[in-house]
Amino acid sequence: MSKTAFITGIAGQDGAYLAQFLLGKGYKVHGLVRWDSASEPYEGRSRINALRLNSQNLTLHMGDITDANALTALIKKIKPNEIYNLAALSQVHVSFQTPASTLDINTNGTLNILEAVRILGLEKSVRIYQASSSEMFGSTPPPQNEHSSMMPCSPYGVAKLAAYHLARTYREAYGLFVSNGILFNHESPLRGEDFVTRKIARAVVEFEQGRTEPLKLGNLDAMRDWGFAEDFVKGMWLMLQQKMADDFVLSSGEAHSVRTFVERAFSYIGVEIDWQGEGESEQGIDAQSGRVLITIDAQLFRPLEVNYLLGDASKAAKTLGWAPETDFETLIGLMINEERNISQNGSGPWLKAG
Repeated sequence: MSKTAFITGIAGQDGAYLAQFLLGKGYKVHGLVRWDSASEPYEGRSRINALRLNSQNLTLHMGDITDANALTALIKKIKPNEIYNLAALSQVHVSFQTPASTLDINTNGTLNILEAVRILGLEKSVRIYQASSSEMFGSTPPPQNEHSSMMPCSPYGVAKLAAYHLARTYREAYGLFVSNGILFNHESPLRGEDFVTRKIARAVVEFEQGRTEPLKLGNLDAMRDWGFAEDFVKGMWLMLQQKMADDFVLSSGEAHSVRTFVERAFSYIGVEIDWQGEGESEQGIDAQSGRVLITIDAQLFRPLEVNYLLGDASKAAKTLGWAPETDFETLIGLMINEERNISQNGSGPWLKAG
């Protein structure tokens, strides 16, 4: 008998890859698409269309994770075996501008799911995955694992940390099977255009095709542990297949600076970056042509920076048998090649596949 999964945030990068993974395992998948995403074709079904997820086993529901009553009614109707809570306001810089909304979506939204399962009496029949984040570690020195201190440096990190503790509290107080996946940065060709990795990949291809306007970036020296999103969704699923709920870090185990990401991305098209200047006056120059490719925009710095995130996923390796399969160089190549495909087709991959 096939299992039924409910994915909040299915329209996002992780949601689309997870839906693809679960459908491949014979699941019936239900996804929550926020009302304003549902009305916007580009963001609403873009990633789902990109992966050609048109299975009869996929059902989308319009809704909002902050609407507790509607969410409870939907869970009652679907009767899922597994719930993956991926819905979130996920841009860290935006969380500084809209802190109240960030707490409402990322913390209260999680509480609404936990309460729905408890109120409906589904503690013994539903397993929950809660999407936690490496941003919860904040200024904690690397490497970070499940036992590291958590010192978030943004409203996003604070909201995710509160949701993390809510999940643990409901697990211990009410016996809910709920596992926190503490995921470090994970990217893909489906990444949103406002994330720095996608921004860089797109700019590189545009420069390859004659772009002249420099790419504006913020903190070049921020260190991040970047993996491939498609690898990470398997880890989410594995967490809910265990005998007991627990919390796991998923990461590549390697940290690279934004500066290094830029250098590797440009080297993919045969361009060497020569860095000149300091601070906000620093520029990335094409070493051969002398063109200015990168400039610094002070507005892109966070009010409080997270300088160094490096995950230790040894617990996931030992308990789940999980390990990342895509290395840093391959990830960059995947993203750049997809940007080339987008450019050649004159539209996003979701529009050509829809």
